[in-house]
Amino acid sequence: MDFRVLGPIEARSGDTRVPLSGSKVHTVLAALLLARGRVVSDQRLTSLLWGWDPPATASAQIYTYMSRLRKRLGDQVEIVRRPPGYVLFARDSRIDLLEFERLEQKGRAALGEGRYREAAGLLDRALALWNGPALSNATHHLCEGELPQLEEAHTLALEGRIEADLALGRHEEVLAELTGLVARFPVREQLRAQLMTALYRCGRQADALHTYHDARKVLADQLGVDPGAALDAAYQAVLNGSIGQESPPLIALRDQVSGAQVPAMLPPDWEDFTGRAAELQVLRTVLEPDVSPGWKPRRCLVTGMAGVGKTTLAVHAAHLSTHHHPDGQLYVELREPDGTPRDPCTALVRLLRALGEPRIDSPGVHDDLEELTRLYRARTAGKRLLVVLDDAVGDLQVRPLLPSTVTASVLITCRTHLAQVPGAQTVRLGPLDHAQSRALLASAAGRSRISAEPEAADALLAHCGGLPLALRITGTRLAARPHWSPARLAAQLADPRTRLDELRFGDLSVRQALGRSLPLLSHLGLVVLRGLARLADGSCTVQQMALALETGEAEAERGLEELVDGALLTINGLDLLGRPIYHCHPLVRLFAYELGRLCLVPSQRRSATEVVRR
Repeated sequence: MDFRVLGPIEARSGDTRVPLSGSKVHTVLAALLLARGRVVSDQRLTSLLWGWDPPATASAQIYTYMSRLRKRLGDQVEIVRRPPGYVLFARDSRIDLLEFERLEQKGRAALGEGRYREAAGLLDRALALWNGPALSNATHHLCEGELPQLEEAHTLALEGRIEADLALGRHEEVLAELTGLVARFPVREQLRAQLMTALYRCGRQADALHTYHDARKVLADQLGVDPGAALDAAYQAVLNGSIGQESPPLIALRDQVSGAQVPAMLPPDWEDFTGRAAELQVLRTVLEPDVSPGWKPRRCLVTGMAGVGKTTLAVHAAHLSTHHHPDGQLYVELREPDGTPRDPCTALVRLLRALGEPRIDSPGVHDDLEELTRLYRARTAGKRLLVVLDDAVGDLQVRPLLPSTVTASVLITCRTHLAQVPGAQTVRLGPLDHAQSRALLASAAGRSRISAEPEAADALLAHCGGLPLALRITGTRLAARPHWSPARLAAQLADPRTRLDELRFGDLSVRQALGRSLPLLSHLGLVVLRGLARLADGSCTVQQMALALETGEAEAERGLEELVDGALLTINGLDLLGRPIYHCHPLVRLFAYELGRLCLVPSQRRSATEVVRR
């Protein structure tokens, strides 16, 4: 089966077009194909078909459309009901969008490595898959959501192919095409710069300069901005004559003239990184360039409770993958030291400085999220970057920081799942097992000291509960005090009332790490958090928490779920009656006990902060 969405939505079996009638059936098929093997929920299908005004019979109509598609497509594909929606398994079918993305990525890689003839051929084959405007027979609701990114991918591929043609000396062949493209996309600076290059190489220096000044006027009138790095580089190259046929390609010339730099913002790697072999392999697979047919996401979420090692794992994986990202590595922390979310404008300013953006200090830019996002996406477009967003708080904070390009990889660490990171794979981290915990403790403290006192070492492991931050603090304290025995430190950690006092060293503190979750908790969340101290083994059902707090079950459940969202609780299966069992880490329970002793209320949150800083 051959599926096409880069033009009218079609399904073909051999040379025969499968008869599908109506924009809504085509929309359903396109939605399933664009999901790339993931479930499309009933809610999303409803919004793509009818927008904000669905009929009362929406579910029944969706069921009918699915039945029609199954009948028309036959046995070559499978449409399966998987709550909360449907998923399409295309098996050995060909999907033009996936083929386009495969060819475009290979072409971009060849272009970046200077293999211009190969790049031109690959990108030309990718562009040939387009058969008019994409999704042209779908509902406007689907087009509004999906068409902009498809058209942007098409234009980026077009710019890449023209770049390869210019590097091969084909300026005369592309001149007419570029003239038409600039008229169609008047504020697309890369196309303007390419037109200037072609004009100059055709002996039309005056026309090249006129193209630049016309661009200045259009950008000022329509957007209120000055030309960016690509246009400025082309302009300077025309003036000094360095844009001849033997000169470097325009992308390299732009970087030279604009002073573009390769950012290297990653924190230092952990040389003694221990454990997490399976999770590390998943991250490395995500970050590798996709050379296989089909589509593979290059975005990954690393989730888990405070202190579980999310940042350590992400930074280690990023360092191992730097050779796949020659255009640089970006890193930014998304929480302030007190745990409050960092303003995305502040994060974007830091990233743009690292990228060498000259307009970052223009008046009014620092507080203009829309303009900062535009500059960031322009600077990252088409580049093979690795972006690490550490300790993210929510979707609204993260979305402006996502590059709008398929060539960039993104690693996000967060305490809970994010819903609006397209194509992201999730790696959930829990506490280390006994063997991994012992290896980490031995790595930090010294293997001989740990092996010399196995019973004391086991006691230290029990007190740390497999939490990597606690283990590293414990091991570092032992390493800093060669005259201490593991048994001495185990005795100091034995008292649960003072254990959090002992689990700190320098800037590392388990209490502070857990306390960074407090600013985002509601009053109900704080009440339920304090209630965890009443649990005998750190586990409870909704009904048990409601009884402990003397409140309603609905209220107790809301509070428990808020703590799950904040990675302060996990769900450990079901009880005999089928009710979820909520579980907290032993160190979270000790933290809850401290808060409970203070009987905190919302007006006393400053006191909670002071407790965290003890």
